[in-house]
Amino acid sequence: MRMLKKQKILCNSFSLQVRHLLAISNAMAERPSSKELVWVGIRATHVSELQHLLQSSARNRAAIEGMACHAQIIRVGLRADTITSNMLMNMYSKCGLVESARKLFDEMPVRSLVSWNTMVGSHTQNGDCEKALVLFMQMQKEGTSCSEFTVSSVVCACAAKCCVFECKQLHGFALKTALDSNVFVGTALLDVYAKCGLVKDANLVFECMPERSDVTWSSMVAGYVQNELYEEALVLFHRAQAMGLEHNQFTISSALSACAARAALIEGKQVQAVSCKTGIGSNIFVISSLIDMYAKCGIIEEAYTVFSSVEEKNVVLWNAILSGFSRHVRSLEAMIYFEKMQQMGICPNDITYISVLSACSHLGLVEKGRKYFDLMIRVHNVSPNVLHYSCMVDILGRAGLLHEAKDFIDRMPFDATASMWGSLLASCRIYRNLELAEVAAKHLFEIEPHNAGNHVLLSNIYAANDRWEEVARARNLLKESKAKKERGKSWIEIKHKVHSFMVGERNHPRIVEIYLKLEDLVGEMKKIGYKAKTEHDLHDVEESRKQELLRHHSEKLALTFGIMVLPHGAPIRIMKNLRICGDCHSFMKLASSITEREIIVRDTNRFHHFKNGYCSCGEFW
Repeated sequence: MRMLKKQKILCNSFSLQVRHLLAISNAMAERPSSKELVWVGIRATHVSELQHLLQSSARNRAAIEGMACHAQIIRVGLRADTITSNMLMNMYSKCGLVESARKLFDEMPVRSLVSWNTMVGSHTQNGDCEKALVLFMQMQKEGTSCSEFTVSSVVCACAAKCCVFECKQLHGFALKTALDSNVFVGTALLDVYAKCGLVKDANLVFECMPERSDVTWSSMVAGYVQNELYEEALVLFHRAQAMGLEHNQFTISSALSACAARAALIEGKQVQAVSCKTGIGSNIFVISSLIDMYAKCGIIEEAYTVFSSVEEKNVVLWNAILSGFSRHVRSLEAMIYFEKMQQMGICPNDITYISVLSACSHLGLVEKGRKYFDLMIRVHNVSPNVLHYSCMVDILGRAGLLHEAKDFIDRMPFDATASMWGSLLASCRIYRNLELAEVAAKHLFEIEPHNAGNHVLLSNIYAANDRWEEVARARNLLKESKAKKERGKSWIEIKHKVHSFMVGERNHPRIVEIYLKLEDLVGEMKKIGYKAKTEHDLHDVEESRKQELLRHHSEKLALTFGIMVLPHGAPIRIMKNLRICGDCHSFMKLASSITEREIIVRDTNRFHHFKNGYCSCGEFW
């Protein structure tokens, strides 16, 4: 409301200024003086006011007021003035009217370097990489000298479309013209390399730069995060900190994202302290990242505390907490706060609907899911994208509506993704539907030929249905395809250090103690009925060997180490790079009862909170 009121005041003030200018020019036009006198009069007293209004309309994205100024510029004969034309181009660009800006540019009798930069920047800001590059080449043909702003702007245009070849050519041009050492050009180059996945090239540019701004540092940290190099991102963040450099909100936000991905809670809290110390702890980007960090580290209560501390919340913050609720299977809270955000006047967007649909999926709320999908399109005019369709496939499949899920995929306006077919295949495993499982697996083998997990899942479905010939065929197909199954990895943070475990771990310094403690734990569990679910192991080995392999899964090792070193009663938080298997899920439930601890496991799908022998997922994962 405050923002709307402020915009209304600005608009009214601007309109008064425009009307004032119109009155002056109308009065002057009525005088029986020559055109030259009109020009001199307007130039002497009101050109600066006209230009001020143009700048104001550009700043406020006020296209109508800007057009009114344009009309007066034509009326008083100022259209040939280069400075005024540049301001007009800038106004049209900021208002998103690129064609109008380009028309002005093409009609200019004389262009300055500012004119070229404004037009190149206009194409860049509106994501038109090709036109920006064409204009840049036109500059070269006409012999117009390029500044660092021209080059950096064109490089940014390449980043938007990930044009690697063009970027390398521009990099060569920058080297040739000695602009590569410029901070704007260097930052733009490392940014485009990072966005295109060429992190080594980005890092090389970064290390060779003689001067770096805070934007340079934040771009490099963000580049590491975008490419899932979270450890490198945090190392660079701490390097900047050690040098005494001042962090901006983007660096802090990226560092928090890295902590969230690694579930490095202690380090995340340290970054939060840095943000408070530097005075940017209240920044909306920082707060959003902080909510996400706490949620992904398994402390949804702390995420909610941060969310609640903000008085004026925007859609980004609402999306962050809704995503957290959904990830922690707090579906009721997600739906309540979805309604509450609308009551507060915040309109849901496409990201909001991904969270609420995921919340429905986690609890098998089919009708609620259908209602939200319809609401998204009919009421909030949000066009469903591939992620929304994927959520609906998951909702239908988990509820056992497999044929409806398949029909939903067939009716989509775009091709189904691996995620959709994978969701359907997983649902076929639960409901033992061989026919649709084979259909889903066939598509997955085409889309992801090197993903062994799909072969394993199909084989498990055959095994569950006692189709042993097909199990053998699936295993042979897996061997022939040379597909590799991603190795399970789990990690746990203890006293500022992250301890990682692989299945059958041998390298941890306390691994002998861990195995001995695990044997004791398994022994206690067997007394209350625990039996390894060997159907979750696909290795072609004897039953006893399967039990051993299951016993040494990475999350079990991480749990055992946590029990050994954490104080009695302290919760144990474990992160895993794959979906938790059925045997480990049963193991964690019993372990939470025997050790009287809360065990929190984050896998690729969600958080599982194990307590007193039960899991928050309600066996629905």
